[in-house]
Amino acid sequence: MAEPTQTQAKVPPAPPATLVIFGATGDLTRRLLMPSLINLTREGLLTDDFHVLGIGIEEGDDEMLRKRIADFHPEKGGEGDTGHGAAWDALSQRIHYMKGDFTDDATFEAVKAKLDEAGTKNAAFYLATASQFFGPIVEKLADHGLMAEAEDGFRRVAIEKPFGHDLVSAKALNAQILAKVAETQVYRIDHFLGKETVQNIMTARFGNMMIEGLWNANFIDSVQITAAETVGIGTRGKFYDATGALRDMVPNHLFQLLAMVAMEAPNSFDAEAIRDEKGKVLKAVRHWTAEQAAEDGVRGQFTAGTLNDADVPAYTDTPDVARDSVTETFVALKLMVDTWRWAGVPFYLRTGKVMAARDTEIVVTFRRVPFAQFASTAQERRPPANRLVVQVQPDEGLRMEISIKQPGLEVATVPVGLDFRYADRFDISKLTGYETLLYDLLIGDQTLFQRADGIEAGWAAVQPFLDVWAEGGRPEPYAPGSMGPDAADALLDRDGRAWHVGVGEAKAR
Repeated sequence: MAEPTQTQAKVPPAPPATLVIFGATGDLTRRLLMPSLINLTREGLLTDDFHVLGIGIEEGDDEMLRKRIADFHPEKGGEGDTGHGAAWDALSQRIHYMKGDFTDDATFEAVKAKLDEAGTKNAAFYLATASQFFGPIVEKLADHGLMAEAEDGFRRVAIEKPFGHDLVSAKALNAQILAKVAETQVYRIDHFLGKETVQNIMTARFGNMMIEGLWNANFIDSVQITAAETVGIGTRGKFYDATGALRDMVPNHLFQLLAMVAMEAPNSFDAEAIRDEKGKVLKAVRHWTAEQAAEDGVRGQFTAGTLNDADVPAYTDTPDVARDSVTETFVALKLMVDTWRWAGVPFYLRTGKVMAARDTEIVVTFRRVPFAQFASTAQERRPPANRLVVQVQPDEGLRMEISIKQPGLEVATVPVGLDFRYADRFDISKLTGYETLLYDLLIGDQTLFQRADGIEAGWAAVQPFLDVWAEGGRPEPYAPGSMGPDAADALLDRDGRAWHVGVGEAKAR
């Protein structure tokens, strides 16, 4: 086993377990899950009693899966980093493969036999599959006794998104799963919650009185949450055309960020206490009427153009996308959270494809000073609003924008930024964000996983937008390399506000 680094030396390793991955030959497993397991092995957080059993529909054996992972994973051999090389060499010998149909009872009997043969008491089942298999796989696992827990062993299931495609389907999926297993066994994945900066939101708030003391409607003007991507649809045309930007990003990723910003302080950092507070926030998001949803929601679809000197075909010219598709590749929403703390504070959310810069950030804008009391400063030159910018990706960090006096005889203010970048203090460049989630799955910590009521509250909040858009009309066009359609700017402009210009966007301009 690889020696633990100094940063993880005080964190105990996960208990012995077998991680059964349904969809082991897919992109998610190769691109994120296996690199994360390699990182955990390198940090000494997975012992020699940890095993991986991959299930896929392809013909193959253990060596096939190991080779596919090794060929895909750029860190194999460490590129000079012997820690990565040793970690892979140790872990790879404990990776096994079994061909199986996810709907066939024989597959689950074979999995049960494998676990019994190995004497496995602890098992976690990871569903890295298409969403239509989530419910049936959980039912099969339960029906074949694979989810039955003993006093000295656990059985858990991790489920990727999308968890439903609207409120009705999300409720149905929760009911299907919870009819077979306990909520304490279900780990609904949102990979945004594995990112260090996202986890740091609670620490920054509740660990610093100078921040938490101002964290309310008396001092905060508005909150913006942006998740902009420069990539297009790629080979995901069939999936994306049936999903769209709102379903893909808002009720999961962006709402989880909103909940961490807006939640009340939990009475402890116990998983259920935190999830209780996050659930309260999501249930407090105001449900718009059809008229309000039409006014406060913007959807866009990218046209043909160029981005970073490369030609980008229109969304409707993307493979496996309908030529007359009205699926949105961009969405911007104005939401309100009806609690005492946030009464009257708008939350603006946006996300989109082929935008000017890759940028996920949370921008908390504080109220401006009531007037400029500086003797030689005109009222129209009063300092700009202070902002706290939480940069989730890339260049993870925090930035506080404040005003100071400009040098000179005149009393004039200029904005400056107080910056903290994770990369300046810590090496997190090799992390995928799944390390924490996989480790928590194995130790049984549900803090960073979504609960059934939170999932349904998120869908309930966006259902009015889905209903209005389903009635017809086309998304607003926007050019690749922009930050969305003009209507998104108008959404804030009518409130006397504007979208924050992120660092990446500023560079692209």
